[in-house]
Amino acid sequence: MSAAPRTLLTTLCGAVRSRGGLAHSPRPRTAPANALQIRSLASAVEAAAPGKGWTREEVQQVYDSPLMELIFRAASVHRLNHPPDQVQLCTLLNIKTGGCSEDCKYCAQSSRYADQVGLKAEKLTDVETVLAEARKAKANGSTRFCMGAAWRDMNGRKRGFERILKMVEGVRAMDMEVCTTLGMLSPEQAQQLKQAGLTAYNHNLDTSREFYPSVITTRKYDERLETIEAVRAAGLSVCSGGIVGLGEKDGDRVGLIYEMSQLPEPPESFPVNALVAIKGTPLEGNQQVTIQELLRTIATARIVLPTSIIRFAAGRIEYSETEQAMAFMAGANAIFTGERMLTTPTSGWDEDHAMLGRWGLKGMGSFESTTVRMKENQSALEATEARKAGSGDQASAAQAEVSA
Repeated sequence: MSAAPRTLLTTLCGAVRSRGGLAHSPRPRTAPANALQIRSLASAVEAAAPGKGWTREEVQQVYDSPLMELIFRAASVHRLNHPPDQVQLCTLLNIKTGGCSEDCKYCAQSSRYADQVGLKAEKLTDVETVLAEARKAKANGSTRFCMGAAWRDMNGRKRGFERILKMVEGVRAMDMEVCTTLGMLSPEQAQQLKQAGLTAYNHNLDTSREFYPSVITTRKYDERLETIEAVRAAGLSVCSGGIVGLGEKDGDRVGLIYEMSQLPEPPESFPVNALVAIKGTPLEGNQQVTIQELLRTIATARIVLPTSIIRFAAGRIEYSETEQAMAFMAGANAIFTGERMLTTPTSGWDEDHAMLGRWGLKGMGSFESTTVRMKENQSALEATEARKAGSGDQASAAQAEVSA
């Protein structure tokens, strides 16, 4: 943080302390409006300070605060850590559909619900088909391309993993951020993905530690944390979040965010998925979460994880444009756009570009995020910047090398 903002924030925090507390502390109903604003902003600033340790009770207090004040605090934190007018456009492609041995109750791709859902398992997509989809996504403004495979883990999938490494190399040669979600990873597999040019690895915790066994029984919570640690140790950006609407309570959403705050470093991005109740899955009868619940989750995550990109992911299409704009105000700064999100629908590129334009927002460039750049190999970043500057020959050579 630069000296001038730090001086201002120190002054604000000092003013708060002299008046007796932070924004979530009890306060007289007659407090002047400007005093409330100072308290709220200073509270947001202190929450955003590097090295801030959180207790679960503190996260719960943030979540339970009055909604409009919560959004204001989150917006203040957001502006201290991210360009307020930028939203990253991401596209997610299903590169291996169905046949997963896991029993996640929300997922249409579990082999346990295949007959009820009517989803047929497919083989891993070939490399060139994936790269063609990545080129389409880039042409439409997406700067992160994500690839998901319905697997529990990568054990015994040597040939498939080698094909995925080629996909990663090819997408990176397009100067796009590239993310995969392939189930559990070993430290060695994480290292191979890093060497191939992977930017981030997605592995969601889904919900709180306590509620997790109600949703998934084929994998333990700590196994998910082990994969996240392997990803972090390999120097990859961690993308990890959860799903709201699984039947959890408010305390479970708090528990998820709290778990993220206890990692050795904050996740580069925190996806917030609103459950899309798919017919044939055990959660097909679940009701859509309210916009108020969604906003509380996004805003709390923004305050507790100030440097993370908050990705408004699955289920976004179920909310109105105004409700989506409220999510951006609460701290969301990435969306998934394109044709589909794995097995659920999403808004198209043209529709999303138009929506962002109406709200004065613009797309985020690839490798613009400070947290992403910190994890990237310097020579790889320099090569990316050279290609961005117009070196078409280098880009063609890199693509030819991948295709060879």
